[in-house]
Amino acid sequence: MEVFNSFSFKEVITCFMVLFAVIDIIGSVPIVVSLQQKFGQIEAGKASITAGLIMIVFLFVGNKILKFIGVDVNSFAIAGAFVIFVIALEMILGIEINKTTEAKSASIVPIAFPLVAGAGTLTTTLSLRAEFHDINIICGIILNTIFVYLVLKSAKWIEKKSAELYKFLDHAEVL
Repeated sequence: MEVFNSFSFKEVITCFMVLFAVIDIIGSVPIVVSLQQKFGQIEAGKASITAGLIMIVFLFVGNKILKFIGVDVNSFAIAGAFVIFVIALEMILGIEINKTTEAKSASIVPIAFPLVAGAGTLTTTLSLRAEFHDINIICGIILNTIFVYLVLKSAKWIEKKSAELYKFLDHAEVL
């Protein structure tokens, strides 16, 4: 059980915090709510598990996949940023750039990939591997997957509470 000899609570917390900042699921709540309004209920469990599996698989085979298709990590990160940019444009401008009428759920695409397990997250997992032990990165991924599940499950509630807070602050500003 040499794997568990490498376990470090400090490394797990560090990996969790780095991935938490990159995933930014709380900042993605407006996107999630928008997708819920468009597609109906988001399957939080399905999206979370898929995103977690994508991150863990990419941790081990990501460099090989990128080398196979002839893409370096930096180019992959830039391409992923463009995908997120297109999603943001659709939300801000209220237009639909990618017309997909047959999609019945947004749990896998675009929630699990690329919103949660996008290019930035996948690139970060590869970067973490250079400095931390695999078991600690996997634990950080699992903790983030649990957090993503909780946020996705309560996205409507978070939206409602933030709207109430906004109204309260707006009213308090008048006073």
